[in-house]
Amino acid sequence: MIFIDNKTIVVFSGDLDKAIASFIIANGAATMDKKVTMFFTFWGLNILRKSENVPVEKGFIEKMFGWMMPQGSENLKLSNMNMFGLGTKMMRQVMRNKNIDSLESLIKSAQANGIEMLACQMSMDVMGIKKEELIDGVQIAGVGSYLSAAEDSNVNLFI
Repeated sequence: MIFIDNKTIVVFSGDLDKAIASFIIANGAATMDKKVTMFFTFWGLNILRKSENVPVEKGFIEKMFGWMMPQGSENLKLSNMNMFGLGTKMMRQVMRNKNIDSLESLIKSAQANGIEMLACQMSMDVMGIKKEELIDGVQIAGVGSYLSAAEDSNVNLFI
C-alpha cells in the first residue's frame, strides 16, 4: 500500500475569518511540500470572485444572486462580531498592525505555492457565477475531481 500525504480542503463558507483560516492551513501545508487541493463550493465561491464587475450575460435570478453576494475577498464579512462591518474593519486593521498577511496576500501566496483551487461547477451554475468572474488560476471542476483528490489525501478539512 502506498501512503499518500496530500491535503484537501472544502471551502464552503464565504466568511472572512474562515477564508483566512483555510488559506493559512493550505499555505502551511504547501510550504511543507504537500500537494494541496482547495475545493470552493456555494458561499466559498465568493472568495474567488473578482472585485470588479465583469460584463457577462445572466438571467434575472443569476443577477439577483450576484447583487446579494459579496464580490471578491475584500468584501467578505466576519462570521461573528461583524457589527455592521465595523468588526471586519477592526480585524483587518489588527492584522495589518501585527504584520499578519491579509486574505488577498494569502490567496496570492497560494497561487505562488501551486495550491490547486477548484471552483465547483454545480455551485457556480446554481448561484449564477461565470468563469470570467473568478480570479485567475482557478479551475472549474465537479465533485468527482474533489473526491479524486480527497482519496489521495490523509487530511481532508471542511471549512
